[in-house]
Amino acid sequence: MRVRVRPSTLLLALLPVLLLGASLSACTGRAADTAAAAEGETGPKPVDVTTAAAKEQPIERFITVTGTLNAQEEADVAAEVAGRVVATPVERGSQVGNGAVLIRIADVEVSAQVREAEANAAQIEARLGMAGGAPFDVDKVPEVATARALYDQAQADFSRVQMLFTRQLVSEAEFDQRRTQSESTRRQYEGARNGAEQQYQALLAARARVALARKALEDTVVRAPFSGVVGQRLVSVGDYVVKGTKIATVLRTDPLRVELTVPEQYITALGTGREVSLQVDAWPGRTFVGHVRYVSPGLKAESRALTVEAIVDNRAGDLKPGFFAQARIQQANATPGIVVPTSAVRTTGGTQRVFVTSGPQVEERVVTTGQALDGLIEVTSGLKAGDVVATSNVLQLEDGARVAVAR
Repeated sequence: MRVRVRPSTLLLALLPVLLLGASLSACTGRAADTAAAAEGETGPKPVDVTTAAAKEQPIERFITVTGTLNAQEEADVAAEVAGRVVATPVERGSQVGNGAVLIRIADVEVSAQVREAEANAAQIEARLGMAGGAPFDVDKVPEVATARALYDQAQADFSRVQMLFTRQLVSEAEFDQRRTQSESTRRQYEGARNGAEQQYQALLAARARVALARKALEDTVVRAPFSGVVGQRLVSVGDYVVKGTKIATVLRTDPLRVELTVPEQYITALGTGREVSLQVDAWPGRTFVGHVRYVSPGLKAESRALTVEAIVDNRAGDLKPGFFAQARIQQANATPGIVVPTSAVRTTGGTQRVFVTSGPQVEERVVTTGQALDGLIEVTSGLKAGDVVATSNVLQLEDGARVAVAR
């Protein structure tokens, strides 16, 4: 038996189901709208940043190199005479002046040699008639003066006999005797002069021995060759030294020399008198100033580099020979470059970046940098003058990040 259902009855039966579906759809729509609104309110907030414009300005160029500080002078002082050390008035690190005593050597034997040499010289001077510091005059030497008197007398006698002989008033035998006597005294006179000249040369030799002996006496006191500091003292009291024994090292530490190796591409930027700024690890934050004194005339074949030497004032004694130094040599002319604040550059993994502001967002750019200035750094590629870069909170930025620029 079939039951027939009227359409009106079917509609009444489905009406509750349709009403429930509509209600559920409306609730789902409202929930989606609420979720969308909530997402908009809790999304990434803009990063607060400050900005600065990249600008072009003249830059004083520097060559950055490294080097080692050395003493201006370093002398290995040695003994000049043999003997036993009797005094060592200095120690390692002692400040000494020019001519200061480093060691003393026993001088008893050398003093005796001086007295002996002086006595020999005085003896010869007396023999030559030079006592009291009189100059040498060969005709005033006693032996020469006596020989000269005898020669003059014999010559006068011979002249008289010769006159008489021409008048035939004396015999030929007497004439010959007087002539022989005159010739003999002349030879004696010449011999006396030669002897005096030889004695004078012996006097000069004796005086040289006196000078050598006095020098040896002076050398028993070993002195500093210049003002500086004692780097080493190598002998002690009681040591026996011979000529050439190294006894101490003296260093002149004001000024100091710094030897720098500069690549060949900077050869045209170098010259004597250029200012050099130095920094050393022992004095962080301090800058010491020197000037180029020497530029090598040629390159080192193995490194294709120049050797440059600068002089650095060290009156305060803060710098020590052997310090490793970072040096900057000022070039001749300033050249233009684009600079930004140092805080604008972020370095990650050796790559340097800046963030250029473009409306409410930033654009990340990879850059290369050049010379650092006071609070600024040169950008050699990746930016142009006028680009505005973020200068704060750059660690929080990435490409396309939203920013709020502080006014």
